[in-house]
Amino acid sequence: MNDAMPDIHFPGHDKLVAALDTAVTSGDEHAITAALRNTLCAMIRDRDVHLPECVHEPIVDHYARREIYRSERHGYSVVAMTWGPGQGTPVHDHSGLWCVEGVWDGELEIVQYELLERDGERFRFRAAGGMHAGPGSAGSLIPPHEYHTIRNASEDAVAISLHIYKAPMECCSKFVPQSGEWFVRESSTLATDEAA
Repeated sequence: MNDAMPDIHFPGHDKLVAALDTAVTSGDEHAITAALRNTLCAMIRDRDVHLPECVHEPIVDHYARREIYRSERHGYSVVAMTWGPGQGTPVHDHSGLWCVEGVWDGELEIVQYELLERDGERFRFRAAGGMHAGPGSAGSLIPPHEYHTIRNASEDAVAISLHIYKAPMECCSKFVPQSGEWFVRESSTLATDEAA
């Protein structure tokens, strides 16, 4: 695991960063995430932009989180995630940060959850809709509507997604199923895997 600030260059790096910089200065969080969704969809289809080779390599025991860029000027972070067959997340939040997520390769199953009730560290969630997202699709999460799961449902294909966070996401809450619709919150520190 690597907590150092990334300095990774790849084909189309400057083009991607310039497009993201323009999007993150477009107004309030709703305008920013809308601009980032459009930008991310365009960048995924842009033949000039190729993610670093390491991003195509899954890690056997967990999905990979590789930070490939962090903006010193605007504060946002770009994380490439590599999902091996069957890898996914529990229900989790984004610690109050907006995020735009786009599928670069493969297909991901995304389920959003609605918070119905809270009792201390116990949370009652209900699945509020899911989707299968393929290459070139992007969505956004704006707190408080940030609870979701992501999973690569494929038995043999790797999936890659790109996530732009308002700031580096170094922790989050994960929600462990308890009984019925009730979950217990656990704090989780998020490390990043080495990117080269």
